[in-house]
Amino acid sequence: MDEALRLDANWIDYLLVALYFGFVLGIGLAARRQVSTSLDFFLSGRSLPAWVTGLAFVSANLGAVEIVGMSANGANYGIATMHYFWVGAVPAMLFLAIVMMPFYYGSKVRSVPEFMRRRFGTGAHLVNAISFAVAQLLIAGINLFLLATVVEVMLGWSLIVSLVVAALVVLTYTALGGLSAAIYNEVLQFFVIVAALLPLTLVGLHKVGGWDGLTAAVSDSPGGAEQLSSWPGTALTGFDSPVLSVIGIVLGLGFVLSFGYWTTNFVEVQRAMAADSMASAQSTPVIGAFPKMFVPFIVVIPGMIAGVLVTEIATEKAAGGEPAYNDSILYLIRDLLPNGMLGVAIAGLLASFMAGMAANISAFNTVFSYDLWQQYVKKDEPDEYYTKVGRWATVGATVIAIGTAGIASQYSNIMDYLQTLFGFFNAPLFATFILGMFWKRMTATAGWVGLVAGTASAIGVYVLSGDVLGVIGLSGQGAAFVAAGVAFAVDIVVSVAVSLMTRPREYAELTGLVWSETPRETFRDVDAEALPWFRQPTKLAGIALVMVIGLNLLFL
Repeated sequence: MDEALRLDANWIDYLLVALYFGFVLGIGLAARRQVSTSLDFFLSGRSLPAWVTGLAFVSANLGAVEIVGMSANGANYGIATMHYFWVGAVPAMLFLAIVMMPFYYGSKVRSVPEFMRRRFGTGAHLVNAISFAVAQLLIAGINLFLLATVVEVMLGWSLIVSLVVAALVVLTYTALGGLSAAIYNEVLQFFVIVAALLPLTLVGLHKVGGWDGLTAAVSDSPGGAEQLSSWPGTALTGFDSPVLSVIGIVLGLGFVLSFGYWTTNFVEVQRAMAADSMASAQSTPVIGAFPKMFVPFIVVIPGMIAGVLVTEIATEKAAGGEPAYNDSILYLIRDLLPNGMLGVAIAGLLASFMAGMAANISAFNTVFSYDLWQQYVKKDEPDEYYTKVGRWATVGATVIAIGTAGIASQYSNIMDYLQTLFGFFNAPLFATFILGMFWKRMTATAGWVGLVAGTASAIGVYVLSGDVLGVIGLSGQGAAFVAAGVAFAVDIVVSVAVSLMTRPREYAELTGLVWSETPRETFRDVDAEALPWFRQPTKLAGIALVMVIGLNLLFL
C-alpha cells in the first residue's frame, strides 16, 4: 500500500462507518422477511414505487466506476468527461423509458436475456445470458477492487484481506434480502454519496480559489485550456482530428455505447422491472435522469481539482509520467477533509462501491438462476428451489469477483478497462436488440450469429489497438469508442445478411416483441393519464431532455 495515501481516520470516522454498515446489514435483514417467492428475491415482487426504483436506478450506476473512474477522467481529461453524462447517459435513459420499458415490463419477462429468448429463441438467449453473466463478474471485480482499496487505505490492511472483508459485507445483505435489499440500500447509498461528495467539491473549490481559480490552474497545467471545453474532446478520444473526435463521441459514446448500456443492461433495467406499474417502470429511468445530469458536478469537478491541487498527481502529470488517476478522489479526501467529514466521505465511497457491486451481483444471480439454470439445467423444480439457487449464485459470484478484482488492479485509469468491456458486450447486444425490435424480418439464427460476430469484431479492434499490438494508432477510451462502433456495424450487417438467407418466424407470433406488430394499446398504462403531470413519464422525459440540452450548450 502507498503510505502517502493512508487516510488519517480517528474514532469518530470509524464510528460513522460502523453505523453505516449497521444500517446496510439491517436493511438486508429487514428485506429478508419480505422474501417468500423467487419473484420477491429476484424482482422485489414488482411492488416498489417509482421514486424508490428511480433513485436505485441512478445509484446502481453510481458505483466505483462512476466515482473513481469519472474523477480519474476529470483529472486526466477535464470537462470533456461530462460527455459520459450529458451525451452518453441521459438521452439513452429517456429512450429506455419511453420506447423500451413498455416492451420489457408489458411482456412480464424476468430479465433482458429472457426477452431475447422470446424474440430469437435459445441460440441468441444463451449467447446473451453467458456474455452478460461474464461481464457482471468482471465489472463486480472492478467495484470490489476499489471498495477494498478504500478499506486498505483506511485501516492499513493488506489488499487481499480488504477484498475478502468488503466482499463478505456485500454478500451478506444481497444473499439475505435479494433485490429488495439491494434497492433499498441503493436509495440509502445515494444520499450518503451526495452527503460525502458535495462538501468535498465545495471545500476543494474554496481551496483552489473558486471556479475562476480552478480554470486558471487547469489552463496552466499540462492539459491546458482544452480541458475546460467539452468539445471536440480530442484528448479523451485520442483522435487528432476534431471532426473525427466529435463523430467518435456522438456515434461511439452517445449512440452505440450509451444506448447499448442503458437500454439492454439488465443491471439497470432490473430496477425498473421491480416497479409496481407500467407508469412507474417508465418513470424509473426518467426520475434517475434528473440526478444523473448533475452528478458530474460532484464527481468530475473534484477530479479536476485533484489534477491541479494534489501534489502526487500534478507533479507526475507535469513530468509527463502516468499519474495514479484512480486515486484522485482518495488523495483529495486525504488533503482536504477533517475528521468527522472524513468519516462521511469514507462511508460515501464505501456506499458507492457497494451499490455498484450489489447491482452487478443481484443482476448476475437473476440471469444465472432464471436464464441459465432453470432454462438449461433444472426446468421444473419448486419455486423455492430457484431462490436457493439464486442465493448460492450470489456466493459464487462474490468469490469469483475477488479473482476478477485482480484484473481491474492492472489499470491506472479504470474507465479504459470499463469502456473496453462495454464495447465487447453491450454494443453488439444493442445492435441485435434494436434491429430485432424494429425489423420483423430478422430471424432467430441472425440473432445469435450477429451477437457473436459483433463481439468478435470488438475484441479484434482491441487486440489491434495501442493497448495490445499497436497496429491501430488508438488506445484507451478512444479505441473503445471505435471498437463499439465496429461491433455495432458488423452485428447489423451480419444480422441483415443472415436474416435474408434464413426463414423468419410467423409475424403473428411477434406481438409484444416487435414494434410494428404490437398495437399501441397493448402496453399502455390506462391509469397513467389520470396521474398529475409530474408523475407522467412522457412529460417528465421532455423536461429532462430540455435540461440536458441546456447543460451541453452551457459547457461547449
